[in-house]
Amino acid sequence: MRYSKHLILENFGAAMQTKLKNSKVLVIGAGGLGCPVLLYLNAAGIGHIGIADPDTVAISNLHRQVLYDQEDIGRKKAAAAVQKLSALNPFTCFTVHDLYISGDNVAEIIRDYDLVIDGCDNFETRYVVNDCCVLWDKPLVYGSILGYQGQLALFNYCGSGNLRDIFPEPPAAEDVPDCSENGVLSTVPGMMGLMMAQEAIQVLTGTPSLCNRLLLFNAGTFESTPLDYTPLGDESKRFIKP
Repeated sequence: MRYSKHLILENFGAAMQTKLKNSKVLVIGAGGLGCPVLLYLNAAGIGHIGIADPDTVAISNLHRQVLYDQEDIGRKKAAAAVQKLSALNPFTCFTVHDLYISGDNVAEIIRDYDLVIDGCDNFETRYVVNDCCVLWDKPLVYGSILGYQGQLALFNYCGSGNLRDIFPEPPAAEDVPDCSENGVLSTVPGMMGLMMAQEAIQVLTGTPSLCNRLLLFNAGTFESTPLDYTPLGDESKRFIKP
């Protein structure tokens, strides 16, 4: 009964639902992007979800991080998320990774997952995760947000490229605007997180849609622009080895 609307859905049904049940997904970041990703993957019936986030809930998070409420301020995000998600769907298994992902621990963390979702907020983690997904052959759903805009891509799946094929090197910290300084409209991470969850479901069920495409979305104008890119050869890729 829980998944009955999935089971009667054309081209989905019990076979696809079983694939979701048997999947293990790691969500990196339980913030603005991670919250809608976690809510919808949990509701959709992913069998096992890992949550990697060492941060605590702050009052300034609440306008966009919809898993949390006033009573969660000061709590660890990952633990609070598991409590809320378990109330929604008690049949999902969770693993909490209460730490910053770095080159020292990334390989051990992601090795047991079928799919990684990058909703983090810093470039050091983003590139380490990308490089490890390439080395371990893990599909990676990437999303980022700022202001009224977002980006979405699928990396390292069915011949698609990876983050370094679009952005070869991390930018200098002083050159990168962030939400703390420039703000973000509360609905933008919600919309981008839903699209990330959708792409994750499509990968897990064998129907991905973003191979070798970077989707740019402007919530202010409701314009979406898909940009095709060509994967570079291995000799031009420089990875941070975990």
